[in-house]
Amino acid sequence: MSNNKIESASPHVLPSLPYADNALDPVISANTIGFHYGKHHKGYVENLNKLVAETEFASLTLEQIITKTAGKTDKTAIFNNAAQTWNHTFYWRSLRPKGGGEPPAVLKKKIEASFGALDACKKELATAAMAQFGSGWVWLVLDGGTLKVVKTANAEMPMTAGLKPLLTIDVWEHAYYLDYQNRRADYVNAVLDKLINWDFATENLG
Repeated sequence: MSNNKIESASPHVLPSLPYADNALDPVISANTIGFHYGKHHKGYVENLNKLVAETEFASLTLEQIITKTAGKTDKTAIFNNAAQTWNHTFYWRSLRPKGGGEPPAVLKKKIEASFGALDACKKELATAAMAQFGSGWVWLVLDGGTLKVVKTANAEMPMTAGLKPLLTIDVWEHAYYLDYQNRRADYVNAVLDKLINWDFATENLG
């Protein structure tokens, strides 16, 4: 996953989860993982393969497809399914059992330089997650030498804006509704406190 590279060229495959489907209990249940990973994520991969078959995109990597279709209204379906395939794979890696806690020193120093304190960074992530109207994502990104929090709608992602994603939290309803119903804030705060994978974010600093 170094340099945020996910997946090879078509046919694209659903990557294995980096942990068992019940490993994030009780914050995210195996029931949610079953639908989110087993239905939604899998569906994006399958749709992408159908959409790019026998097209100019068939031999391209996931990142190449995203780059070539971003912002092109006639390629929206391909972009959405490619970006959602990438986003979900990145999301699963952004979480880990017994996550949260203190980031590695190199990342903590960067967080403190950019936000003042770890708690301020977490608060900004939570605030952005709640401010995202409808479906989308909240991201910790590297913009030049500075860390920032950004939110994106639907399948959008920071890479297409020239930002380097370090971690993400999915705020589509399917990510949390079975466990939290409409309590998005409870889900986001629980993820930040107990599941967020600061090691993965540090790896992505490069």
